Amino acid sequence: MGDGKGRYSGTENRPSWESRLPQWMRRRAKDTEPDDSAREELLLAVADAGMPLAPAAYPVSYRCSCERIGCPTPGRHPVSFAWQTQSTTDRAQIQRWADGEPLANFITATGMIHDVLDVPLEAGRSALERLLEQGIDVGPVAESGGEGEQARALFFTATRGTPEDEDEWWPCELDCRPETMDEHPGLRWHCRGSYVLVPPARLPGDHDVYWVRGPEHPLPDPLTLLESLTDACAQFIGDHGGIEHEAAWPLGR
Repeated sequence: MGDGKGRYSGTENRPSWESRLPQWMRRRAKDTEPDDSAREELLLAVADAGMPLAPAAYPVSYRCSCERIGCPTPGRHPVSFAWQTQSTTDRAQIQRWADGEPLANFITATGMIHDVLDVPLEAGRSALERLLEQGIDVGPVAESGGEGEQARALFFTATRGTPEDEDEWWPCELDCRPETMDEHPGLRWHCRGSYVLVPPARLPGDHDVYWVRGPEHPLPDPLTLLESLTDACAQFIGDHGGIEHEAAWPLGR
């Protein structure tokens, strides 16, 4: 997919945190303890890009660290109910969180600096290839592994902003469930009031969330990506005869 191939494509002069990501993944495959320094660098790179972070749950075998019986999104939700006000780009606070919970995942709160267009993984890969071939500026892109509908591609974009007139605000309940809308099949638009996991993150079943294009890429206008993403989603659903609808973020955390 042009310069989108591989998990860590980007500029020719890659930042040090990016070159260390494969090492983090390899070590995690061999050991239960992550490479804390590389993990911290990756998280701080997200914060340096202006994306606020907050601690999230993590998988314990196939269960969730929150210990909620039947947790619907194990390892995918914030730890605190106050995640929106807790989210920060403060490096010292993020380092304290990372040091205090070496296994924790992290979420980024959307709708303040950035939005995320969240599509089925196969559709996202197809759209990314098309966008890069067309010379369209694509921002950070992450892939979230998993089975079926849980396998997603996450396109990070500039936010649509917070309008002065609250009546013009499109709530995230619509954004994160637009698979019910014919014009946006399979697409979730995470904006104000929502969140997504950021790499590096671990999911149940030995799956990961990882960067395809890192946070050093500038955030594009979401409308420059929307047509390609919706076309790819429509093709994906047409090829697969629909998708199973699973719980969308957030779920009361």
